Amino acid sequence: MADASVDKRKLKEVAVLAARWGLRIAPQELVRVWELLGRAPTKVEAYLFDVAWSEHCSYKSSRRILRRYLPTRAPNVVFGPGQDAGVVRLFTEGETSYCVAIAHESHNHPSQVLPLEGAATGIGGIVRDVYCMGADVVAVLDPLRFGATAGENEKRTQAIARGVVEGIWRYANAIGVPNAGGDAYFDECYDDNCLVNVVAVGVVNEGDVVESRAPAAARYQHYVLVLVGKPTDDSGVGGASFASAVLDEEEGAENRAAVQVPDPFLKRVLAVATREVLARARAKGVELGIKDLGAGGLGGAASELCAAAKLGGTVDLDKVPVALEGLEPAVVAVGETQERYVVAAPSYFADEILAVYNDEFELPRVFPGAQATVIGEIMEEKYFRMTARGEVVAEVPLEVISTAPSYRREAQAPAAPLEFVRLKPPADLAETLIELLASPNICSRGPLYEHYDRNVQGNTVIEAGEADAAVLAPWPGKSKAIALACDGNPYIGALDPYAGGAHAVLEACRNVVAVGATPVAVTDCLNFGSPEDPAVFWTFEEAVRGIGDACRGLGLRGTDAPLPVVSGNVSFYNQSTRGVAVKPSPVVCAVGFMEDFALAVTMQFKEAGNPVYLLGRRWGELGASQYYQLRGRLGWPAPMPRFGEERQMHEAVLELVETKCVAAAHDVADGGLAVCLAEMIIGAKGSAALGCDVDVGAVLGSVSPDAALFCENGGFVVEVRRGSAEAAELIMDDAGVDWWRLGEVVEEPRLVVKQGKETLLNVAAAEMAAAWSETLKGYF
Repeated sequence: MADASVDKRKLKEVAVLAARWGLRIAPQELVRVWELLGRAPTKVEAYLFDVAWSEHCSYKSSRRILRRYLPTRAPNVVFGPGQDAGVVRLFTEGETSYCVAIAHESHNHPSQVLPLEGAATGIGGIVRDVYCMGADVVAVLDPLRFGATAGENEKRTQAIARGVVEGIWRYANAIGVPNAGGDAYFDECYDDNCLVNVVAVGVVNEGDVVESRAPAAARYQHYVLVLVGKPTDDSGVGGASFASAVLDEEEGAENRAAVQVPDPFLKRVLAVATREVLARARAKGVELGIKDLGAGGLGGAASELCAAAKLGGTVDLDKVPVALEGLEPAVVAVGETQERYVVAAPSYFADEILAVYNDEFELPRVFPGAQATVIGEIMEEKYFRMTARGEVVAEVPLEVISTAPSYRREAQAPAAPLEFVRLKPPADLAETLIELLASPNICSRGPLYEHYDRNVQGNTVIEAGEADAAVLAPWPGKSKAIALACDGNPYIGALDPYAGGAHAVLEACRNVVAVGATPVAVTDCLNFGSPEDPAVFWTFEEAVRGIGDACRGLGLRGTDAPLPVVSGNVSFYNQSTRGVAVKPSPVVCAVGFMEDFALAVTMQFKEAGNPVYLLGRRWGELGASQYYQLRGRLGWPAPMPRFGEERQMHEAVLELVETKCVAAAHDVADGGLAVCLAEMIIGAKGSAALGCDVDVGAVLGSVSPDAALFCENGGFVVEVRRGSAEAAELIMDDAGVDWWRLGEVVEEPRLVVKQGKETLLNVAAAEMAAAWSETLKGYF
């Protein structure tokens, strides 16, 4: 819709209306609402559209790009994007298909404004999304991006980081869900906009999946809407539209009011009670639809539940339990009070639902005013209607509320590529390695994840930090397991956004492969600045293109299908009124599957005398490397994504693990080969017992030693069991991968790297461990 087509008088009227009601919706969009309704919107309707047409909910700038580039279908996909969580089939035994449900979201703006509450409610919301699909939540992950650890904002950055981590552990630990990892980067571009991405993973049998829509049975049976959870208060009003705007420090009080308040203990009771409701529904053949009350509150969830089934609905706001007297209908309609679901259920089953929540699990005693209550019904008439105090306060045709505008944003590439930079090699490679190990983006994450319970539920096989991915065995009595990892390098994204998107997929998948799991699906969270900035939007489109190409380039093992993207989120406007936008920050979570968790491998070296191999050529592309970051440069070129090479490496490593050739494995990523070897020596806790003696002479080719050791081209280092070397080399040859036998594990805890007779570096493990362990100690 061009601005020229908007009636100027009406534009002025709606601008006044938006200011009076505190709306963030653009005036020209509010005019469009007026035109679609054929009248001025009521206040409740205006609030509904303010949320429904926000960037956060409507994807109005991004959905065209997402549909163009991302593969979402594959033989293993039960449900992809469009539900509260994606569902992927993992294995079948008899007549039962076992699935994983996964959801991926962002809670960036709320976490910058109120770190503890923002992060906690981010975990709460994503966990509810998975519970709503009928799944048992078995893990959460938290990819995080914070401001620089040193600089003018370092104290504020540390306070935000501490609050975010506290919010995550307070919520996830309290509800009894293990933290399976994530990743963390520190950079000044995040000073004003931290990124808090959250992932929840659950397991569910395919026949037990509950959709985020009213069931088909609602077309011929009378279905009601049951609201479950906390009483509605005035927290989180406008949360979705707040997340779709540039952060303004001068609006601090208003921004804080848009952040929800968490209650993990009530969440735990709700989860158990909901499991009981679903079990009884299955036993009686009752079809339910459940949706989490997140963005847009009751109005958003109830209208989406109905619209997804192409049915109408009506909600009586007077029946909604409230925590505060005198709440306006608009606040009751869109307030984002936490710990709430809306359930579409047959009217004859409603009393049983109420009895489970209110009587058997005593919600009113768990939290004052918490309960389950019938607040509306589904109807065949294609309208979504809300009433209050005996009057209709909103009446919107379904096709109108779901017809958000779609923008074809301008994308403008940089005028010229960055200048090639090749810095002079350092005089002391060992000193450079120590500096890298101590740098905030490589050093130990132990001070962060030590706050998290990683073993609750008793399913954890490999904890976060012990390997490149966490491994969980969530099916009692079965050997099957899942592996989980998140990745996304903002420096590659800043240098080459296409490569940044591709490498987010490639590294996340390498991480699950490194433990012996086959990637089966990915999710993405796309964190960028304003889509109205052509330069920013170009980086967004390029990153999405890179993600899609990587998924197609890797493919789904054993099929001709791409690796599917089954869930995700777009987070725009990650910039402040100072005009500082975050680096292009796509974050990808990979899910891997293992037939036997007993085969899973960790990264630390196991036995002296075992040979050590490198898979993957060192191309010497130092752009965006942490090696260059030490010198304050971004460099050029970025590591090129090479999909065929990655696919060959995956096949080789997976077969090496499956044939029990591998004792330890680690992917080559941040810091390059030298850091990879150092981390395999010092392990997750910095307690080295063994060392490594290698010769990289054959690896170098035309690449200089510093480039070979510190470039971040993807690859793997594997420790092969003595006696398995010949078999391992045949496997690598058959896979067509480039490989080198570097050397072997040695008794002395020390890293020695040679080029023929010349020693390039020789560093004691204790020195490496001290540098790696100290940087973030006490930071969180």
